[in-house]
Amino acid sequence: MSAIKKVVLAYSGGLDTSVILKWIKKTYQCEVITMTADLGQEEELDGLEEKALNTGATKAYIDDLREEFARDFVFPVLRAGAVYEGRYLLGTSIARPCIGKRMVEIALAEGAQAVAHGATGKGNDQVRFELAAMALAPQLKTIAPWREWDFKGRADLMAFAKENGIPVPVTKEKPYSCDRNLMHLSFEGGELEDPWNEPGPHSHLLCRRPEDAPDAPQYVTIDFEAGNPVAVDGERLSPAALIKALNTLGGTHGVGRLDMVENRFVGMKSRGVYETPGCTILHAAHRDLEGITLDREVMHLRDMLIPRYAEMVYYGFWFAPEREAIQALVDKSQERVNGTVRVKLYKGQATPVARKSPNSLYNAELVTFEEDSVYDQSDAAGFIKLQGLRLRGYKKL
Repeated sequence: MSAIKKVVLAYSGGLDTSVILKWIKKTYQCEVITMTADLGQEEELDGLEEKALNTGATKAYIDDLREEFARDFVFPVLRAGAVYEGRYLLGTSIARPCIGKRMVEIALAEGAQAVAHGATGKGNDQVRFELAAMALAPQLKTIAPWREWDFKGRADLMAFAKENGIPVPVTKEKPYSCDRNLMHLSFEGGELEDPWNEPGPHSHLLCRRPEDAPDAPQYVTIDFEAGNPVAVDGERLSPAALIKALNTLGGTHGVGRLDMVENRFVGMKSRGVYETPGCTILHAAHRDLEGITLDREVMHLRDMLIPRYAEMVYYGFWFAPEREAIQALVDKSQERVNGTVRVKLYKGQATPVARKSPNSLYNAELVTFEEDSVYDQSDAAGFIKLQGLRLRGYKKL
């Protein structure tokens, strides 16, 4: 403990991280610097610096990382088509390495010996934060109070806060544990802990219920360059602004709601409700555009890697060499993914209905049912015969 003189803490200003700030100072007898990342969570960040300093921090960083998050973390995941367990678009998972990277940068700049986080010992986030730190600055130690202290729950934290003069707003405890950023909003806890319960009315904030969505569909066009979305309805937008605009459109039409039980990295099953309106639209549009721009074998090879890539992100291996290697293959495949997709938004669905590309591999002359002069149908007989050679031989055994 005596070797730790300065710590950088990922800080939200809530009960947990406020208590952690004071607990680290008392336990390690060290200086604490806080780092708050604005990832588009739409929460009021004004006053957090003052609160951190009043709780004992010697310095408080509040950094706007929205564009970096969208450009360098969300977009690479979208280019890869990554979906964990076939359903989850990785909204919380991909935010953690972005936060961890900035936390490490500040720790190195400030000469800190350790970083700290408020993730519990049951969840995935502890792994994600700590693997990021190990990959980027292995010399830094990590302090994880929920694995070290004797506090058992919220009541213990409230008592510690009162004893140490930490101001905690007196509010009705929320039934859910939520995580929000530019990409999504997640809900856990409350009635969701029983997988037989239907999610309650307060477990959604960004997306309307499909039955409450407009009765008329809305169409939106999305332009892509090298697999990255660059414009909505012809208007070029920055990465963060583009996602935000589609969040509004998707939420209005009830697009992006998901209720699932997933497998956490630590070994337990967990039920969560997710709202990912904008990136659900982007995922559908991007996948559709690949249909006319990607070579068949390139697409199939990339698709084989999607579950593995998604696991790496979910498990916290964003900065691992294997993820970077797969990303290089993915990004090479995306060089031809240029064009425009028109998507129909209606009652919870985002359905691509039209697509065009200057790099299109679609050849109408080849696929037409009418007469053509570019494809000799009799050639198919020999092709099929050769494909069946091994099957004929196998059947004789």
